[in-house]
Amino acid sequence: MVQHEIDFSHLPSPCYIVDENKIKHNLEILADVQEKANCKILLALKGFAMHSVFPLISKYLKGITASSLFEARLGYEEFEGEVHIYAPAYRPDEFPKLLKYGDHIVFNSFSQWQRYEPLVAEYNAKNKKKILCGIRINPEYSEIEKPIYNPCYKYSRLGVTLDNFRADELDGITGLHFHTHCEQNSEPLERTVRVVDLKFGEYLKNMKWLNYGGGHHITRPDYDIPKLINSIKYMQDKYGLEIYLEPGEAIALNTGYMVATVLDIVHNEIDIAILDTSAAAHMPDVLEMPYRPYVLGSGMANEYKYTYRFGGLTCLAGDVIGDYSFNEPLKIGDRIVFTDMAHYTMVKNNMFNGVNLPSIAVFTLEQKIKVVRKFNYQDFKKRLS
Repeated sequence: MVQHEIDFSHLPSPCYIVDENKIKHNLEILADVQEKANCKILLALKGFAMHSVFPLISKYLKGITASSLFEARLGYEEFEGEVHIYAPAYRPDEFPKLLKYGDHIVFNSFSQWQRYEPLVAEYNAKNKKKILCGIRINPEYSEIEKPIYNPCYKYSRLGVTLDNFRADELDGITGLHFHTHCEQNSEPLERTVRVVDLKFGEYLKNMKWLNYGGGHHITRPDYDIPKLINSIKYMQDKYGLEIYLEPGEAIALNTGYMVATVLDIVHNEIDIAILDTSAAAHMPDVLEMPYRPYVLGSGMANEYKYTYRFGGLTCLAGDVIGDYSFNEPLKIGDRIVFTDMAHYTMVKNNMFNGVNLPSIAVFTLEQKIKVVRKFNYQDFKKRLS
């Protein structure tokens, strides 16, 4: 196995492990942006919801953003900070419960706002609380290439377009929200902010805050932070707005690993290594994006002497992770370590085929391995009827 400061051989397999030192590095970058731009950055739980590291994250960020009742409750109970909530639509049986947890609630449409505004007003009056409400807008501008991740593609259900914006129904709305990015640098944001200003500037004059959404790869080495800060200050200076950002991926980017084990090696014109993990069950974005995660010590197919196709242990024919090459032949029992496995893994995994979930561990600030969760049959059984 490749030399690494984490001794992966001491972990159960399969297992996610998140490096708190790398999380801290990302948080320090984000905290610097908050200070220089006088903005607030939130942790989007849809991307990373490992609550065992919330005490560390809450020292740097201002709160969380949730897209469901369960996420909101998790943020309220486990994260010291603001709770922001947005969903494409709210369930009438759940919305009253959301009010207990939320500080900001963003509505996807004016019909949702009109339906639930009386409940918000009643709750605020009874509990002497001030839940700030906003509307998500669709500026109909995005530079995301893949439609599945593009909130502004044709016929999108996400956000209100300018043609559908109801200026006469803004009483009680204190802010607007847009989310048009995915794994992008700051140049697309700079252009998007100008479009938002052009289309919705008339309404921003009367708002108190503006949420820039997520998809900002702020902690990526090549990210242009000064350009981000300028895009934040542009709206602050022009309209006096408080600016929020809610990246999930930027917090956990390049901070985690997935440790797996070779269960078998078969041959069908090529060598195929079957692992005790699964793209379909444990790293769904590998199939959805799709993308090929990097493996420590590996090369591209045929770059090194021995090439293998990595497949998962489910019976889905397409449960294939990618092709990798190595200087030495793989053996049954060898450990395989995938990188950048903190975000959009634990929050999206599943137990298809009854395959158990990977354990969850942290590599602490003191550089010690701590396994924080293991799963078992009861976790599988209780999900089913």
